[in-house]
Amino acid sequence: MRGSPHPPSLSARIRPKTYSMNTYTDIIVAGAGAAGLASALAISQSGRSVRVIGKPDVGGASRTVALFDGSIRFLEALGVWERIAPRCARLRGMRIVDITDSIFRAPPTLFNAGEIGLEAFGWNIENSLLVATMAELLAERGQVDITQTLGKAYDFQPDHVRVETDEGAFTGQLIVAADGRRSIARRDARIQTQNWDYPQIALTAILGHTRPHMEISTEFHTRQGPCTFVPLPGTDDAPHRSSLVWMMTPSEARRRQALAPDAFAKEASELTYNYLGTLTPLTPIGAVPMEGLSARTLTAPRLALVGEAAHVFPPIGAQGLNLGLRDAAHLAQAISDADDPGAAGPLDAYSRLRGGDVASRSFGVDTLNRALLSPFAPVDVLRGAGLHALRQFGPLRRLAMREGVMPQRGAPLVMRQGVAENA
Repeated sequence: MRGSPHPPSLSARIRPKTYSMNTYTDIIVAGAGAAGLASALAISQSGRSVRVIGKPDVGGASRTVALFDGSIRFLEALGVWERIAPRCARLRGMRIVDITDSIFRAPPTLFNAGEIGLEAFGWNIENSLLVATMAELLAERGQVDITQTLGKAYDFQPDHVRVETDEGAFTGQLIVAADGRRSIARRDARIQTQNWDYPQIALTAILGHTRPHMEISTEFHTRQGPCTFVPLPGTDDAPHRSSLVWMMTPSEARRRQALAPDAFAKEASELTYNYLGTLTPLTPIGAVPMEGLSARTLTAPRLALVGEAAHVFPPIGAQGLNLGLRDAAHLAQAISDADDPGAAGPLDAYSRLRGGDVASRSFGVDTLNRALLSPFAPVDVLRGAGLHALRQFGPLRRLAMREGVMPQRGAPLVMRQGVAENA
């Protein structure tokens, strides 16, 4: 086991005497995506020994993540932000354009970060760069053991948990399940989930374009779901770049995936009134079926769920990973002073800290997506009236912007302290 030894007052009196030092770790993080690696980095700062099991999950080449201001503060505290900042694009504004067939649609609405005292709502980065940077930082610090194999089975006992992998068995006090929507750790802890599907597939790509994005993310609302362009930094070969997340029916997704790259780009450009000029795909077109998942509880004995092991919803408003990073920050906060991090007390604290945020974000994103898909006039009226209200009433718009970036009550301490440096 590498890293600084845990103070005897915490680990020596808790560690079961029958387990050898090379298989025991205080905290085992299952899953090596962004939420799992952030959890490992945050927890290791308290001096606890941590083991990550799983290969770093960089996702497809076409995937990006928009990180809001609170997430940047968290990543800054972890030492990640200074490494990725030069490769991120600011999101100074967010524009919503209703291009549905509704007669009640509102005019385009622009949300400006300056209205709430921020230089940017957040920053957009390629997912592969974010995950690779986190993994590199963990390896350099030597505070966390990384076992690049997945957990196959979990055995939860009153005073410890044991996980079986292809490289042997490991024991610890707590499992942090960040192993995704089909989490094996969650399954073995018998945590039930509510699952649902949407009649949509999201096509993803990184696109070059001939007009600058002006650091504004634009979300076109269609009857099949949002079509969103999020700014990315330019390169020598492509001075203007954005990431695309385009939600549509499965049949349209199959048809568009079969198109030649230029034909696909032409359809995306025509749908969005050529506002970015000529589009050029720079990556293969990715496809993600739209699903929803909500765990009935965020914890079980010796287990805490974070990220998509706990909640899954469509990529609307960039809420997914930002919610997962708040999971990681709140978990590290809840167990920081606990003698036994897997005991009921700290896990109950984690559930209390996260419950409202997870429930409200999941409900909000699900409601908005279903409202777009609904053909009923009363739903159109409510959706249009809501956008009109946000456009016309400054206090309401500013409240919505602040809440969209981060919950105004109960956010993790690390996300409320200090101010992130600008890229």
